[in-house]
Amino acid sequence: MSQRKESRRKFMKGAAIATAATVAAPAVVKAQGPISMRWQSTWPSKDIFHEYALDYAKKVNDMTGGDLKIEVLPAGAVVPAFGLLEAVSKGTLDGGHGVLVYHYGKQTALALWGSGPGYAMDANMLMAWHKYGGGKELLDKLYASINANVVSFPYGPMPTQPLGWFKKPITKVDDLKGLKFRTVGISIDVFQGMGAAVNALPGGEIVSAMDRGLLDAAEFNNASSDRLLGFADVSKVCMLQSYHQNAEQFEIMFNKDKYNALPEKMRAIIANAVEAASQDMQWKAIDRYSKDYVELQTKDKLKFYKTPDAVLKRQLEIYDEVVTKKAADNPLFKEIVQSQLAFAKRATQWEQDTVVSRKMAFDHYFGPTAKPVKL
Repeated sequence: MSQRKESRRKFMKGAAIATAATVAAPAVVKAQGPISMRWQSTWPSKDIFHEYALDYAKKVNDMTGGDLKIEVLPAGAVVPAFGLLEAVSKGTLDGGHGVLVYHYGKQTALALWGSGPGYAMDANMLMAWHKYGGGKELLDKLYASINANVVSFPYGPMPTQPLGWFKKPITKVDDLKGLKFRTVGISIDVFQGMGAAVNALPGGEIVSAMDRGLLDAAEFNNASSDRLLGFADVSKVCMLQSYHQNAEQFEIMFNKDKYNALPEKMRAIIANAVEAASQDMQWKAIDRYSKDYVELQTKDKLKFYKTPDAVLKRQLEIYDEVVTKKAADNPLFKEIVQSQLAFAKRATQWEQDTVVSRKMAFDHYFGPTAKPVKL
């Protein structure tokens, strides 16, 4: 027999033995069910913000093929809205959905991710600073400074928020003096500086407080949330445009131990789902907020007014005073502000020089003297 035929015979025999062994051996299946996580949002179940939390959880659940299942409970189901950070850090909850300014009482610098004018940046630009301008590293440093055992993902840039809901239009700075007013974060200090008596309340408690006379006025966020939560039932005046929360975003938070224990592939899905949900949230917001803005005026008979420039200018002046004082007392606060200012100077100059004003186009198509487009 030739050497080639002998080699072929040995190969065929080995292949047959291997095939038989494969058929005979029982299949080894790793018995492991899906990983379940219990979350809580800081929002009532009827708020569109809680819907955003559910949207993110669904993206992760779908993208992992059910290997990770996140259940999201509404505010108060396990802990109060302002107790989310502590609950997630301790592992009482595996994660949650909220905003960084709600942790203001733990470390005032956390409010710099959303409370204030953003140094002329909008919320999307502030997110650019967070991801590419050093913000992420500073946030990690900030959480470490208060021993928070969490992994944080800021996402979902929000449009500029209204000044708030009032009994009558605000026409000058002095109109805010003495008002029992709801806000959160550094905005507490700003409105106090403008003479208001501030009370920080989570979103789900504001309308009932206004209804009972515990508040004279309040700010929350957007047309959809405000309509769903019932603001139009306790007030018929909303002042649009403000610098107190011009550049805010949401926060997705995981308990660090639970997050680090996940497979690397699952952590990658989580991070990419954050960015997908961030963009999807912005698209949904444009659609829903614009619809509810119309509904509030037509169905709920609400009147919107633009906040006077004098009030906006005073907000900026007081904000600078507040930030200067806090930076002097808090080195991390100062480091974050310096980082934001450096990024904002470059990014906003580019924006101002590059992006054409859409107001001319709006007036051309929809303004008082606009002519119908003939097609």
